[in-house]
Amino acid sequence: MPDTNSFGYRGRFAPSPTGPLHFGSLVAAAASYLQARVNRGKWLLRIEDLDPPREIPGAAERIISTLEAHGFCWHGPVRWQSSHLAEYHAVAERLLTEGQAYRCTCTRKAVRRLATHIGPTGPVYPGTCRNLNHSISSQTTNTLRLRTTNSIVTFADILQGEISCAVAESIGDFIVRRGDGLFAYNLAVVIDDARDGITEVVRGCDLLDITPAQIVLQQTLCLPTPTYMHVPMVINKRGQKLSKQTGASPIDDHRPEANLLAALEFLRQDPPARLIDEPPAQIWAWATEHWHPEKLTGQRQLNQN
Repeated sequence: MPDTNSFGYRGRFAPSPTGPLHFGSLVAAAASYLQARVNRGKWLLRIEDLDPPREIPGAAERIISTLEAHGFCWHGPVRWQSSHLAEYHAVAERLLTEGQAYRCTCTRKAVRRLATHIGPTGPVYPGTCRNLNHSISSQTTNTLRLRTTNSIVTFADILQGEISCAVAESIGDFIVRRGDGLFAYNLAVVIDDARDGITEVVRGCDLLDITPAQIVLQQTLCLPTPTYMHVPMVINKRGQKLSKQTGASPIDDHRPEANLLAALEFLRQDPPARLIDEPPAQIWAWATEHWHPEKLTGQRQLNQN
């Protein structure tokens, strides 16, 4: 893996092609893009296409088209997670061979039934299969779980302050490869960020609780840990996270100026109304000069206007 210090600042935006971008996605993209621009760094675009059953045909292309319509410019070619399956497989097998991961035959239903408590990311796996040494079987579910320890993970988030988590207690032994053979988000994103030399991850607070698990995996694989900045999650009037499941509307590519100004307003950047008559390039120029993320300090969720 490359040494991230040799790259200067590198950020990224990594949407999943399970649908078109919505306002919450645009907010996260704008924040990460501005951080990269202010730091005179590189901003990468990665398509997280690791879950074919959930992906919508044409969604990735529409995501790219929406970003282009809104004036985003990324460094180098678009990265596709699906082109790195062999690398994920090699790392997963290494974890298994070294005893840092183990096969698990427990279904989701069983985990919900066996879990003694609920953590921030859901039912905490009680370690049922930890010492059973399951062999590969086509008759049962064989997920791959990382062994966690009782150590405390602490990191300083730029906006959310110091975050501490006892991963074994709060998250448990988490999945790095699913029973259907697909690789888990946590494994793929950790490997990708290291390979791409990412120095700072800017994303929504909906991913804050899983960050300690990713740091544990980074430490296990002896990979660098980037700096994190989690911006407020966009919620609707019912207090729900904006998503396809909660009825979030796709971004309208025909009104990029209004969309960008709405995102900047959500991020508390107070853009002047006159920018509505300017092209995206001019809006980005103003936003870069006036980017003050500290206005969001301590905010984990905010309502969409």
